[in-house]
Amino acid sequence: MSETDRAFVDCVVAGAGVVGLAVARALALKGHEVLVLEATGLIGSETSARNSEVIHSGLYYPAGSRKAQLCVAGRNALYGYCTERSIPHRRCGKLIVAASAAETAKLAAIDAHARAAGVTDLQHLAGEQARELEPALNVVEALLSPSTGIIDSHALMLAMRGDIEDAGGMIAFNAPILRGSVEPDGFSLDVGGEEPMALACRLFVNAAGHGAVPLARAIEGIPAEAVPPAYYCKGSYFTLSGKAPFSRLIYPVPEQAGLGVHLTLDLGGQARFGPDTEWIDTPHYEVDPLRGNAFYAAIRHYWPALPDGALNPAYAGIRPKIVPAGAPAADFRIDGPAEHGVPGLAQLFGIESPGLTSSLAIGDLVAEKLS
Repeated sequence: MSETDRAFVDCVVAGAGVVGLAVARALALKGHEVLVLEATGLIGSETSARNSEVIHSGLYYPAGSRKAQLCVAGRNALYGYCTERSIPHRRCGKLIVAASAAETAKLAAIDAHARAAGVTDLQHLAGEQARELEPALNVVEALLSPSTGIIDSHALMLAMRGDIEDAGGMIAFNAPILRGSVEPDGFSLDVGGEEPMALACRLFVNAAGHGAVPLARAIEGIPAEAVPPAYYCKGSYFTLSGKAPFSRLIYPVPEQAGLGVHLTLDLGGQARFGPDTEWIDTPHYEVDPLRGNAFYAAIRHYWPALPDGALNPAYAGIRPKIVPAGAPAADFRIDGPAEHGVPGLAQLFGIESPGLTSSLAIGDLVAEKLS
């Protein structure tokens, strides 16, 4: 097939997770003709549907990092968008808990990071003050983050999809990109599925989540040095039988690969715990019930009264890492032509937490890089 036989669209976005949808929305609102290609049959069926559904305040990330900047900007945009579009959410607040004296130094470091990154609403609480808010806690000191919240992530993605379609964009499901190439005036893409397509586009955004690294390697002309390695860090969640005695989210001090086994609440008040960290070679989402044994000790560190047998396996998510176990956490990779030298291309790698919170800000940044 010659290049002239390919259907042309101005912009193709690979991936209909929350970040891909946010990028497509931003580009469509700028007047681009946008087609989103999603390899599965649903929006947000992988990382976007398998997380804690938390609106983060931005307090964990080094000042000046992409994560810090985009989380703070994205949080503010997300609260406004949720209010405007009546997306279910609640600004419930969060306590980051030092359950022993040895952990208080980590709280101080989080506080310093947060203030340097522009998060100025944190409140330092003595143990007695924290227990006034949440009497069931074992706590020596705590930080209260009043701007942390929870959200219905599926409702968020449905709203984004509506914006894309209202602006003339389209989403094609069960449409995996099999291969492609960089051309003098854009990109050629071969799309599989039940209705294979041969496409040409001027702008291409790789927002394929776990598939972003293999997709980048399948497109001839993208420099190999512009593509990081891929690693997978699985996190399992367990739900609580009965009602939890907490009205806020409860987080321990962070661990190396994640934010620790924390307690979050859904909008119906159901408590869930997780995620833990399990480095795996191949993505899979089965939850091993035996992993719950370690959850009890982690949770009882800050909630000693957790009853025996109260945890039930729920679901698992996978953090799309670009550094291996034991390495310092990597920043978001959001690479435009200035980073890799390919006109019209944006690639997103390692978009783990706080990707959901940052999604609207990420969309704006990608649209700016391709303008």
